[in-house]
Amino acid sequence: MKILRYILILALTVSIGSGVCVAQTKKEKKQAETKSIVEAKTYTFVADYMLPMHGGQRALTTEYDLRFTPDSVVSFLPYFGEVHFDPPYNPNDAGIKFTSTKFDYSSKQKKNGGWEITFSPRDVRNLQRMVLTISTDGYASLNVTSVNRDFISFDGHLEKNKLPKGPEVVSNP
Repeated sequence: MKILRYILILALTVSIGSGVCVAQTKKEKKQAETKSIVEAKTYTFVADYMLPMHGGQRALTTEYDLRFTPDSVVSFLPYFGEVHFDPPYNPNDAGIKFTSTKFDYSSKQKKNGGWEITFSPRDVRNLQRMVLTISTDGYASLNVTSVNRDFISFDGHLEKNKLPKGPEVVSNP
């Protein structure tokens, strides 16, 4: 009976230990994937939540994203907040939608192992800067500062770049 008890305890210990190893392996794999796509500048930030300056957090039920490649940035993000503008206002400017090929991009690794990406388009009207803070596990927060709109931020995660779903978004003149 004692031998059976020892075998059961040994089997239980081995199964728990292997489960911890598998969890560590998945986490390490995700961290390595995040590092490689950030360093290659080929990733997509997928927004899960929108946090406008006024009002509460809103879950996003449609897929909105910000796609980075070494030579372009494509944004398809919603906007909710106050717009301060001088007439005439173009109603087609709703959301944060653009394609930029002329931009400043800087990446800084943080002490905790994550990254802070600063993006400033030179060919997009009314957008000053976007700051993307990325954790080693691929979770991210995006802060958007505009010229004539209230500040807004998004929470989400990173993915490898996907093929575009349809025609590219045209840049704001």
